Parts: sequence; structure tokens; C-alpha cells
Amino acid sequence: MDIRRIHTPVMLERCVELLAPALQHDGAVLVDATLGMGGHSEAFLERLPNIRLVGLDRDTDALRIAGERLARFGDRVTLVHTVYDAIGTHAQGASGILFDLGVSSLQLDEAERGFAYAKDAPLDMRMDQSSGVTAAEVLATYSEGQLRRIFERYGEEKLAGRYARAIVQARQTAPLERSGRLVEVLQDATPAAVARAGHPAKRVFQALRIEVNRELNVLADAIPAAMDALVLGGRIVVMSYQSLEDRLVKQAFAAASASTAPAGLPVELPEHAPRFKTLTKGAELADEEERAANPRAIPVRLRAAERVRDDQRRAAR
Repeated sequence: MDIRRIHTPVMLERCVELLAPALQHDGAVLVDATLGMGGHSEAFLERLPNIRLVGLDRDTDALRIAGERLARFGDRVTLVHTVYDAIGTHAQGASGILFDLGVSSLQLDEAERGFAYAKDAPLDMRMDQSSGVTAAEVLATYSEGQLRRIFERYGEEKLAGRYARAIVQARQTAPLERSGRLVEVLQDATPAAVARAGHPAKRVFQALRIEVNRELNVLADAIPAAMDALVLGGRIVVMSYQSLEDRLVKQAFAAASASTAPAGLPVELPEHAPRFKTLTKGAELADEEERAANPRAIPVRLRAAERVRDDQRRAAR
């Protein structure tokens, strides 16, 4: 398998441009919080021979492939099997942190993982196949109300109630254990006029994946922890692929880049100054050339920030 042909890192040049200024000193540590198959990490290690890399991933297959890809860099690379909300443990003193969120190319391309609604496969959807409940177990055990809630919240699905009801009815006949069967149930429950507007399974599959992997809960903890771990002058880049992820990142960056001075204070005291400054104007998109060459770059939203102030707690250490 030629990894470089099946895996094209999204917005690679922009990631390097944003993170490299914080990684110029000897021994600088870059944390790739979503290592995947190691495409971004490989580029940084090649271009910045002074840095060390800490790569995190919950997917053991990804860690194996990335380990082979990055083996030539020797002891400059440390790989950790973990969910990225544990980043505070592994990123203290980092100069740069990269998040490339969502489902990876590896997970999408391996049909047996059950992430893609276009391929019939067991409904697993776990990014870490060594632990946690599967999508099939969610479909078998959640009540109609619970299913409706996750479809609404994580898929922003307007037909959430209809789909939840159809799933509960279908599982009374036989368990929904394969993606092809789930797609059939959803298609049968979709009004013809709505079906013409897009595949009815897209948002439901997204919602199930997020629920199975606790993606938004993990992200809500991980972004603030990552920002706290950065050294002064350190930078963080986050690439999101759907609005719910991007909203959490936007909120975390906004909170960290705002003054905490009480209203009406004539002079802003140092301890109230923003801890971060944003490096992007809103969320940046991939350019047209990249979007045409790599369809997985189409939905990406990139945000970046730099630490400009240490809090008193860190400065005292």
C-alpha cells in the first residue's frame, strides 16, 4: 500500500506556514493530536529537522501505519495510543499543536469499519476498535427519544424523529447490524421530495459516529487543555470538517483571545489581558485548486491562534 497515494494531508502548506514560526528553536515539540496516517507530521519532520514530534491517536491501525511511515526519524518521534482529550498529559511545554478533526482517510477507506454509508459493512464506527460501544449497539439499545436527540444534536437532521421511529420499528424484526440495512431503513422512511435533496443517511451516520466516539465531548475538553499546555509564543492550528466542531473551536479561541477586565476599568491590568491572539480571520477554507484535487478538503475550516501571555499560575512554576 502506497500511503502517499491514498492519503493527501489537507491544507498542509497553510499548516506549516502557521506553525513553523513557533517551531524554530532546537528541541521544539510539535504535538499532532490526531496523527492519522502521519502525513502532516512527516512534512513537519522533514522541513524542520530541529523539532521533536509527539503523535496521538486512538486508532491502533493508524498508529501502526504512521509508526512505519515515521520510523526513519528515529527518536525524534514519540507515538501515544490515547484519545486526544488526554492532551494535557502529553503536550505540556509544546511549541505547536495540530488538530485535524473528524474521521480519517484510513477509517473511511476501510469498508469493514462501517463509517461510510456508501459501503455495506458491519456497523462498528469506533475509532478505537479495542474499546467502547459500536454503532450497532447504539441502534439496538437507545430509546426512540435518545436516537432522535443524537440525530438532531449531532447530525442537525430535520427528520430525526421520523428516522428514530423507523429504526425502532425495524429492529423489532431484526437487529440493525450492517450499514446497508440501516441505509435501506432510512431510505424507506424518507419522503421522495427530501430524498432528491441529498442522501438520507449522511447526517444520521455522522451523528452515530460522533455519539460512538464521544467526539464533541472530547473536543470540548481537548481544545482548552491544548491551549493551556502551549508555551508562550506557542501556536495551535485546528481543522474542522463540520459546523459543530468548528463552533466549539471558535468559542474556545474567542474566550482565550478576549480581555477579562471588568467593564468600566480605566486601565487593563496585565492579568486581564488576552492569553491568545487569533492568527486567522474567521475560519479559512482550502483554495479552489486543493478542493478540486482533494475532495476531502472541501468542508475543512481552519482556525489558528498564538499564546501571547502566560497566566500567573504557569509563570510561577
